[in-house]
Amino acid sequence: MTDELTPSDPEPLSPEHRNFSRGLGLFDSVMLVVGAMIGSGIFIVPAEMSRQIGSAGWLLVAWVVAGALTIAGALSYGELSAMMPHAGGMYVYLREAYSPLAGFLYGWTLFSVIETGTIAAVAVAFARFSGVLFPTISEEYYLLRPVNISSHYAISLSTAQLLAIGVIAFLTLSNTLGLRYGKLIQNVFTVAKTGALSALILLGILVGGNSAALHANFSRPWHTPGFDSPAGTGMVAVWGLFTAICLSQTGSLFSADSWHNIAFAAGEVKQPERNVTRAMVIGTIVVITLYILANVAYLFTLPLQAIQSAPSDRVGTATLNAIFPGIGVTVMAAAIMVSTFGTINALTLTGARVYYAMARQKLFFAFAGKLNAAHVPASSLALQGLWAACLLLPRTYDPATRLWGNLYNSLLEYVISAALIFYVLTVAGVFRLRIVRPDAERPHRTFGYPMVPGLYILAASAILFVLFAYRPATTWPGLLIVVLGIPIYFGLRGRAGRTQETL
Repeated sequence: MTDELTPSDPEPLSPEHRNFSRGLGLFDSVMLVVGAMIGSGIFIVPAEMSRQIGSAGWLLVAWVVAGALTIAGALSYGELSAMMPHAGGMYVYLREAYSPLAGFLYGWTLFSVIETGTIAAVAVAFARFSGVLFPTISEEYYLLRPVNISSHYAISLSTAQLLAIGVIAFLTLSNTLGLRYGKLIQNVFTVAKTGALSALILLGILVGGNSAALHANFSRPWHTPGFDSPAGTGMVAVWGLFTAICLSQTGSLFSADSWHNIAFAAGEVKQPERNVTRAMVIGTIVVITLYILANVAYLFTLPLQAIQSAPSDRVGTATLNAIFPGIGVTVMAAAIMVSTFGTINALTLTGARVYYAMARQKLFFAFAGKLNAAHVPASSLALQGLWAACLLLPRTYDPATRLWGNLYNSLLEYVISAALIFYVLTVAGVFRLRIVRPDAERPHRTFGYPMVPGLYILAASAILFVLFAYRPATTWPGLLIVVLGIPIYFGLRGRAGRTQETL
């Protein structure tokens, strides 16, 4: 590790390594944060969260906890983004706070699963809701029926998978044409999705609110069946409720994830030492406020039992259908299509900048470290899109239930806990860098230091403990994916060293 904070480009930029174009203002940056965060999760995950928690009041508390964590994380990251306003975001922060290996392991996991898997998942969500409007788009309408690889895995191509691949390809291509195209798409679709979610909130509270739902949800808002029964009293009940809230954070934190992605593209933000921090904080506050109000709208319109049993967990659809019977399903499908399209674009635009930064450090394919004539990492974008499309093809199969699943869903479930570990390490990097580099320039300092980052680390670590203790089947494999990056890292370092000796 170097003695000074360095940018992501260690080499002089040759003509083929053109400079990034700083075309993202504060509004554009906020739109990227909001656009990356709001996908389809807020319309779906409250169903599973309500089943885990069992009461309206504690459901809202769980979302407040997720919101507080997310905002605390954004405030903490602000100091790091102001210190290191370069392309790469968390990859750069972890590299500089700990070691190149720490940064690489995050970048490896981001490329292999986190970013690409999320792009694949959101693209399929777009396709599934397109199927509401166009019935021939379905995961059951096969162009290539599942071809078994083993008893639990197969490869297939359905019309839904094909549409998802097409969306990824289109947005990847549009982003290779230049920042202005990706920015335009992002701004239009983020404004549209924010308006749609706001409309759902207003309709749910002002139009859908009814006495039956209000009485069922708020007459005893803290009543949690199973936790406050005679069999579950005292510390047993408290621990059970605490565990349920921690486990529910898998859904809420995933729905509020990607709030830091704007830091990946810091090299293209105007006045990044100021605007990246502002965008993260403003964007997270806007989204978390909308998320909490959306859950209030659900609870005003639907009894908790109806939320828990919403068909396919589509709580947003059930809410709108209760207000506008018959057309609610169609309207919500269109709204989620707009929302997910904008999310895919935000993830596509920002994620590729991390692999670019890694390539510039000789820790990724060399061709990914070049900018095209439009001043964007086109090769990095193409590689990201290709891998995300590849993740769409494998299917999982459960012989016991005879149900098909998607490989990327399993991978994402595995790495949620691993991603949270990287978040904790990054926030802890604020403390470490203040100790080892006290004289480094800090245009922005973490609000509430050391309490805010300290509480984030404490709360996120508690959630991690519960996940590893109660969800071992889906947490420990995530660490294995991260560990697989270690031999790859040393292999790349060795190859870079041999190349340098040859030169």
